[in-house]
Amino acid sequence: MAGNIKGIEMKRRTFVGAAAALPAASLLGAGSAQAQVKEIRMIESGGKSGDSIEVGYIEPFTKKTGIKVIRESPNSLGKLRALVESGQTSTVLMELGSGTLVQARNLKLIEPIDWAAVNPAPMFPEARNEYGFGYQYFSTIMAWRAGAKAPKNWAEFFDTKAFPGKRCLPDFPHYSLPFAVMATGVPADKLFPLDVDAGFKKLNEIKKDIAVWWKAGAQPPQLMKDNEVQYVICWSGRVVGDPAFGCNFDGGMADLSYFSIVKGSKPEDRAAAYKLMYEMSLPANQAKAATVVSYTGPSPELDALLPKDKLSEFPSSKQNKAVQWFQNAEWWAANGEAVNKKWEAFKLGL
Repeated sequence: MAGNIKGIEMKRRTFVGAAAALPAASLLGAGSAQAQVKEIRMIESGGKSGDSIEVGYIEPFTKKTGIKVIRESPNSLGKLRALVESGQTSTVLMELGSGTLVQARNLKLIEPIDWAAVNPAPMFPEARNEYGFGYQYFSTIMAWRAGAKAPKNWAEFFDTKAFPGKRCLPDFPHYSLPFAVMATGVPADKLFPLDVDAGFKKLNEIKKDIAVWWKAGAQPPQLMKDNEVQYVICWSGRVVGDPAFGCNFDGGMADLSYFSIVKGSKPEDRAAAYKLMYEMSLPANQAKAATVVSYTGPSPELDALLPKDKLSEFPSSKQNKAVQWFQNAEWWAANGEAVNKKWEAFKLGL
């Protein structure tokens, strides 16, 4: 399959190169309603991720097609639901996390991706979801303040006697509980279905050493810099490459952010959105995006285009992808509501 895709991709590149000087109408079907598209709208997560989308993908897309992309943030399932229920047809793309994508699919708020229309360059298989284009890998990992004793695994991270110091953990059960279960000795490939009770038991064992339950990704690095905590579970992009911290991808959780087609979108907007997804599949564009934020795109060929001295910082680099496990979005979609109730009860008891 990969070889066939690569063959198609070479033809596609030839076409795009020859057509780069043509107006948007030629690229999207002259004489059709698609020729009238002058802009499309997306809702994304904002911040540096949004900036990386602009630099890596929107700029080359607009240069080739003449179509502008209007970005809005932040994204949420509630916002998506409101768009669909209102019958709007202006927003075509919505960024969704893996768990939210499953919820949106189950609620019939998004449409299947026409992968033949996207015709992407080679992608990691997990990034080609029936309902979403996995455009950005990110990781949740352990990190520590420089000078603190470095844990090698989750059992050591949760051993507050051998690795003394205050902890800062996510105030989200889908980020904290799996690592707590792994600390009991459960390997990553046996993690799901998740032993929720074992996870809560492990968290209870170290609760006096958990100084902060974070809700915003900027909190863990700042708290470490202020020496209010010494160990954290956080998103990799917040700590990699900073000499103030140590970190470890081994046993970390890899996940994807997706772009999905909003239900009820106009056919001509969908066609343009698929062209943008194609740009997201190109490794050269992904390398540009990675200069803005250290989260990486879905191309197996991306490593060769990234700085060799920074490969250890990227979630989908071969060396890091090999030692991580993937979030189980389907399990959380089926069990998340019940776990969230237990989580709230747990927090009330602290």
